[in-house]
Amino acid sequence: MGELFKLLKDGNKPSLLAAFVNTFLGTIKGVAFFFTGNVAMFAEMMHSFGDAANQFFVFIGSALAKKAPTPKFPNGYGRIVNLVCLGAVLIVAILSYETIKEGWHHFMHPATESSGILIALGVLALGIILEAFVLNKAAKEVLHEVGVEPKGITILQSAKYLKRAKPATKLVWMEDLVATSGNVLAFLAIVIAYFTDFYRLEGFISMVIGLMMFYVVGRVFLDNARGAIGETDEEMLVHIGNLVMEDPHVTDIARLEVIKEGEFLHVELIAETDPNLSLAYLDDVRDHLTTLLLNQKGVTKVTMAFDEDNGERSWTHIATKPESEKGMI
Repeated sequence: MGELFKLLKDGNKPSLLAAFVNTFLGTIKGVAFFFTGNVAMFAEMMHSFGDAANQFFVFIGSALAKKAPTPKFPNGYGRIVNLVCLGAVLIVAILSYETIKEGWHHFMHPATESSGILIALGVLALGIILEAFVLNKAAKEVLHEVGVEPKGITILQSAKYLKRAKPATKLVWMEDLVATSGNVLAFLAIVIAYFTDFYRLEGFISMVIGLMMFYVVGRVFLDNARGAIGETDEEMLVHIGNLVMEDPHVTDIARLEVIKEGEFLHVELIAETDPNLSLAYLDDVRDHLTTLLLNQKGVTKVTMAFDEDNGERSWTHIATKPESEKGMI
């Protein structure tokens, strides 16, 4: 139990914050829906509860993924976060379907009047503020993870580096972007419906929110399915390959793999070298390269071996730095 609490302390903080915020928002939106019967409010209630469940499971998964490797699982538990994200999106998918179904029903059979408009608008305004706050936190976390200093509007800046963020942080960023947008759309729908008597709009916006949720489901599912299978980090592959080729004792690279293990990277390398070098000397070279690679961002495991130089050059990439390191001193 002590180990579990220690792991939870290192869990993804934005996802835990988002889980608490969305639980609170889901509750007050549920109360508002009970008093107003507004279908746009129902959609946002489902959205908030779905995000809360999602983000809570993601927090647990991100914590367990940091568990140290064991003899039974020598590659560690990094992919747990991908598996948890895959399970979590099922919850959002079900709630997305219910949101679209309820929106369609309201679109076909709209209400004749809107009640409790001030309650609904007040709750949604609070939702916009809190969701935007969590989104901003997630955006800063994205920039922190890729080593970029926040400048200007962090939400827009972080979108550029989102693909390099950790799976848990990326999920929180996407869900809260949709959540903030959904609150804004629901707010506008209620106001427009109230002044124009076009109550079908609330049902239409409910379906739009549901479709936005489905989009997040699709994106998160594809990203984490690749991670669960074992995806190559192409950018770090080039960076690490060129870093290894800078060593004067390495003449070529016979094999190099940089595999994402959840939030971490595992490197497998077979380097070609001069066959006349002694084993003891090559052991020192391996120690140096292993230390060098373990100091690269996200790398937690390096497996390295040497092979005799075959006289043919295989590694042809041009030296580049990962995007997250550009502009850094």
